Amino acid sequence: MNKIRKVLAPTDFSDMSKVGVHHALEMASAQGAEIIAYNVVGYEEGPFPPGLEDWVSSHEELPRVQEIVEERKRLLAKFLRENFAGFIPQARIRQEVDVGSPYRKIVEKAAEEGVDIIVMSTHGRTGLLHMLVGSVAERVVRLATCPVLTIRPTKESRRAGATAA
Repeated sequence: MNKIRKVLAPTDFSDMSKVGVHHALEMASAQGAEIIAYNVVGYEEGPFPPGLEDWVSSHEELPRVQEIVEERKRLLAKFLRENFAGFIPQARIRQEVDVGSPYRKIVEKAAEEGVDIIVMSTHGRTGLLHMLVGSVAERVVRLATCPVLTIRPTKESRRAGATAA
């Protein structure tokens, strides 16, 4: 197995994504790797109409989009500080936020950065909810050109509500 030099750790700030980021930080710390903590503002979360990706970069709402991205950067820093303070001195962590389709942006970021592995949690949705909502992790696994480690929810985390949509 090749040495891991760069790990991508997508997060949506959920309880389950904490588990994924924790695994990514452990891996990065053990390997002396850089970690990219990554959050994607989905189009459905912003002031932009669904399906109109070009609208984001060319429309008058761009300042509002930039506000959302800046807020997410603050949230990402707070998320890491509050949940992983013990890891921060040991790991080289870079924080990034993008706007777009989460699974597409994760796959693109991994390719752009030449990451060795993506470490992310799944939300454990099954049945009709999985069929309707789909799975970002599932799509990343199918489309990424690097290995993807997915962390499934445990029975305990399900009971604690970590899989809430």
